[in-house]
Amino acid sequence: MALIMKGAPVSESMRGDIIKRADALNEKGVRPCLGIIRVGERPDDLSYERAAAKRMAVMHIEMKVFPFPLNIGQKELEAKFAKISEDASVHSILLFRPLPSHLDDTPLRERIDPFKDTDGMSPVNIAGVFAGKPGSFAPCTPEAVMKTLDYYGIPFSGKQAVIIGRSLVVGKPLAVMMTRRDATVTVCHTKTENLAELVRSADIVVAAAGRAHLVTGNMVKDGASVVDVGINVDADGKVCGDVDTESVKTKAGAVTPVPGGIGAVTSAVMAEHVLLGAEHMYFEKCGREIL
Repeated sequence: MALIMKGAPVSESMRGDIIKRADALNEKGVRPCLGIIRVGERPDDLSYERAAAKRMAVMHIEMKVFPFPLNIGQKELEAKFAKISEDASVHSILLFRPLPSHLDDTPLRERIDPFKDTDGMSPVNIAGVFAGKPGSFAPCTPEAVMKTLDYYGIPFSGKQAVIIGRSLVVGKPLAVMMTRRDATVTVCHTKTENLAELVRSADIVVAAAGRAHLVTGNMVKDGASVVDVGINVDADGKVCGDVDTESVKTKAGAVTPVPGGIGAVTSAVMAEHVLLGAEHMYFEKCGREIL
């Protein structure tokens, strides 16, 4: 039976350092703050927002929500975004995406201060991640995947990894991060014809396609480590991942659950990014290190 790689112990292992650094900033009059920008009221956005507020509070980080109506225009959104980006009390920004179809997030991604870029959407950070530049903010989810596998002692060097999902939010940056750790990585997607065969050859499988129960037990190699990044709702209205955990855990060596897996670690990574933004702003203002 597979080891269940829960996210809570991973995030707990990060929490002490996060709180220590947040308190050090607070003592100097700086309240680390995450700004969430939301357009409309999609249920999944609202659910994430509530969960993020609780998790940030536990780690002594403030969170401000900037909600905008669904019918906001492009120019108005850009102006509002610029104002938030220039707000010295907001140290990190998370833009809920995808935006409604009449809006384009490209000008926002290009305008955001890279040090306020919580989820690695700036072209500067994206380029930095792909080039291996230290200090670049990777998207939170792939960084959380790496931290989770490290915590549970899953090796990368020399291993075959298959990532299902090719987005800039998860799949592509994760492939670069794993390659840098000497894994041999294949990036697949839902239109990959021989998907089951490729998955079956992998020592590490990451499912990030957004399709419920896409990866099943008969697709997984004995002893493989399986990471489920998907968040879906099944026919019964229950939250589930891209992995059919019940069938996979009889074959895999380790698997992350949904819920209770990568999500909690992603929040801890987000908190770290908020702190890095706040520390950078303090350093720029005062001209010296604080910790």
